[in-house]
Amino acid sequence: MNKEFIEAIEQIEEEKGIPKATVLEAIEAALLSAYKNIYGTNQNVRVEIDEETGEINVYLRRDVVEEVESDIYQISLEEAQEIDPDYEVGDYIDFEIEPADFGRIAAQTAKQVALQRIKEAERNLIYDDYVDKIGEVLTGRIQRKQRETIFVNIGRAEGILKEKEQVPGEKFDVNDRIKVYVTDVQKTTKGPQVFLSRTHPELVRRLFEMEVPEIEEGLVEIKNIAREAGSRTKMAVWTDYENIDPVGACVGSRGSRVQNVVDELFNEKIDIITWSDDPAELISNVLSPATVEEVLIDEEEKMAMVVVPDHQLSLAIGKSGQNVRLAAKLCGWKIDIKSHTQFEEMEAELAAYEEYEDDYEEADEEAAEAVEAEAAEEAEEVEEADEADDAEEAEEAEEADEAEDAEEEAEEEAEEAQEAAETEEADAGDE
Repeated sequence: MNKEFIEAIEQIEEEKGIPKATVLEAIEAALLSAYKNIYGTNQNVRVEIDEETGEINVYLRRDVVEEVESDIYQISLEEAQEIDPDYEVGDYIDFEIEPADFGRIAAQTAKQVALQRIKEAERNLIYDDYVDKIGEVLTGRIQRKQRETIFVNIGRAEGILKEKEQVPGEKFDVNDRIKVYVTDVQKTTKGPQVFLSRTHPELVRRLFEMEVPEIEEGLVEIKNIAREAGSRTKMAVWTDYENIDPVGACVGSRGSRVQNVVDELFNEKIDIITWSDDPAELISNVLSPATVEEVLIDEEEKMAMVVVPDHQLSLAIGKSGQNVRLAAKLCGWKIDIKSHTQFEEMEAELAAYEEYEDDYEEADEEAAEAVEAEAAEEAEEVEEADEADDAEEAEEAEEADEAEDAEEEAEEEAEEAQEAAETEEADAGDE
């Protein structure tokens, strides 16, 4: 029996990947639960399972007391000393309980608890396994479809590919093999749920890492990816090694490497360009396959005006603006595309406007000078008038002073004449 018990545990470990120690812990918990089912509690109960022999021992700890209040958890000092005279009050004795005495209901409870613990352990192992796979590409098989959701068998778990993570136009049947990108893993009551994607830009990155050894080894770096799933992807690559062509490494001999990725993505178009720290060069590169004549950079607004030949304007913009939209997303700049003719017309309009501004400024300066001269002339006239008024006032003041002096002199002469007359009258009286 014990040998079969250990073999069963080892089989669980091998099939489900659950460590033997975890299974034994689950069985110990199940036995404790069964004991609680019988006695109402599992306090003071200890379970021991020998990992080698599979022997199971269940012990109940009973405290040595003077007066027994619970026959289950206590033993009198007298009874304890019959077992061993050295026992004293405060000691405890472990009594072995036979699992066989648990009964059918207790055994069933133990089985249910053990299975539940083992299932929980298995779910935790699966979760820990797949949570480390977030950001990776897995190969699975279409297991079933439920409305628009596809469920993918990816090994020990079932992956969920929701409608929004599916590429428009891609059709899969049950049992088809498929590569998927793991976006998230969540714990649920039914076990871990693994969420998958076929539209994520990082799926392209991982596929190229699988196809291009230089990327996997770190010799070539994927700087950024802009993707409209099912239609087109732009990918910028870079290397610090002069003897390695980063674009050529990704394309492969006769396009074999990039073609493998394109096949996996159901013929999605992929543009591979060389990354540059120079914004003008980078923007020129990301607009591939269009040819760029000139790039005008506005660093402050992080905007760029790009001039292309007239016949390549539609190519640079792309169908429904897709090429310029992906290019802007890839390089992180706002891009305004002008044809050569449009740019020349814009420059001509700008030159005419600048000429008008110059003429306007010149006329404005002449008007200002005229106003300034007129104001100076008026100021001079006012100043002359003020000086004339001041002279007239001074003359009038001088004349007033002279008249006042004459009046005072006349008054003095009159007073002197009166005094002389009075003197003469006085002299005549005396005679």
